[in-house]
Amino acid sequence: MKKIIRITTVPISLKNLLKGQPKFMSQYYEIVGVTSSGDEIIDIIADEGIRVIEVEMTRSITPFKDLASLIKLIKLLRKEKPFIVHSHTPKAGTLGMIAAKLARVPNRLHTIAGLPLLEATGLKRKLLDLVETITYKCATKIYPNSLGLKDIIIENGYTNPSKLKVIGKGSSNGIDVNHFSLEKLNTDTLTELKTKLNISNEDIVFVFVGRLVKDKGINELISAFKRIKKKHVKLLLVGTYEHELDPLNKLTIDEIENNKNIMSVGWQTDVRPYFAISHVLAFPSYREGFPNVVMQAGALHLPCIVTNINGCNEIIHHGVNGLIIPPKNEDKLFDAMLELIDNPEKRQSLAKVSRKTICDNYKREVIWNALLNEYKNLETQ
Repeated sequence: MKKIIRITTVPISLKNLLKGQPKFMSQYYEIVGVTSSGDEIIDIIADEGIRVIEVEMTRSITPFKDLASLIKLIKLLRKEKPFIVHSHTPKAGTLGMIAAKLARVPNRLHTIAGLPLLEATGLKRKLLDLVETITYKCATKIYPNSLGLKDIIIENGYTNPSKLKVIGKGSSNGIDVNHFSLEKLNTDTLTELKTKLNISNEDIVFVFVGRLVKDKGINELISAFKRIKKKHVKLLLVGTYEHELDPLNKLTIDEIENNKNIMSVGWQTDVRPYFAISHVLAFPSYREGFPNVVMQAGALHLPCIVTNINGCNEIIHHGVNGLIIPPKNEDKLFDAMLELIDNPEKRQSLAKVSRKTICDNYKREVIWNALLNEYKNLETQ
C-alpha cells in the first residue's frame, strides 16, 4: 500500500480541518500525519486510526526554529519514503514542500485555504510573497480551496496556472451534513443553553464563530452591533482571542466585556447548539480560503451575512441564502444586520434555502472522492 504523508502546522488543524478524511483515505493508502505536538494528537490517532509523527513548527516567522523544523522534515521524509506529501496551512506548506522536494518525494501537493499575506504590507509583504512563490515552486500541484483564491494566486503570479486545481466546487474537506443537522440536536439541551445565556424567545440572535481577531472583522462587527438600538437583539461570539498574533482594538474588547447583549462563550468543541439557538451568522472576515463556518451555519438553516471575498461569495448568493457586503465596511454591515432584524420574512426565506445549498454542493463525501481521484491519477503518471 502506497504511503501518503499529510502535514499541518498544528494538530488542531489535522484534527478539525481534515476530520474524517485521513480515515477515509486509509482504505486506499497508508496515511501518516505530521504536525507539532499537542493534546489533540491523542484524538487524531483514536478518531482517524493513523500514525502521527511530531515535528515542531511555529505559525509565525521564526527563521532559526524554521530551519530546525526543515531539517527534521527532510530526515523524516527520506526515512518514510512517501508516494505523496500533502500539506495544509501556511508554515507546514512552506516547510513541507521544500523538505519534500529536497527529499525527492515524487508528488508534492499543497492545499491553500487562505492567504494571510494579503493583509500584510511593505517589507513583510515582499518577504511573504517570496516565501509563497518558493512554496509553490517546490510543489508539483497546488489546490486552492476556492475559485476566487485560484484567481488571486494567478493575479499575483505566484505560480504557473497549470499547477492549480480546485477540488469539486471548493472546500478542503466539505461538511458532514448529517452531523450538522438540527435533527441531531436535543431540544431540551437547546432550551437549557438559551436559559443559561439569558436568551428569550423574542430575541434575535446574531452569531459569530471563529477566532476573535482583527482579520475576521470583529472590530467592525462589534461597532455595528453597538449601533443597533432595538430591543431583543443579541450577539453571540464563539471563539477565542489571539492577542499576540492579531489583537483587537481595546475599545472592541471593552465593549465585548461590558455590553450585556454580547455573549462571549470562548472556544467550543461542538458549535452546533450555538448555531441552533441563533438566527443569523454574521461573518465579516477580511480574507478566507473556503470557510467551514459558513457551510456549517448554512447546513443548520442559518442565513449568513458575509463579506465579498473568495470562498464566502461562492457559498453565499446575495439575496438567496444570505447577504454579501464589502469587507471592512461597518456601515454596510450595520445595514445588513438591520435589514434582517426588520424583515423576518426575508430572514426566513433565506433560511429555507440555506441547507439545500450546502447539501447539494459541499457534502464531504463529494470532496473526499474528488481528492481520491487526484491521488489515483498520480499513480498512473
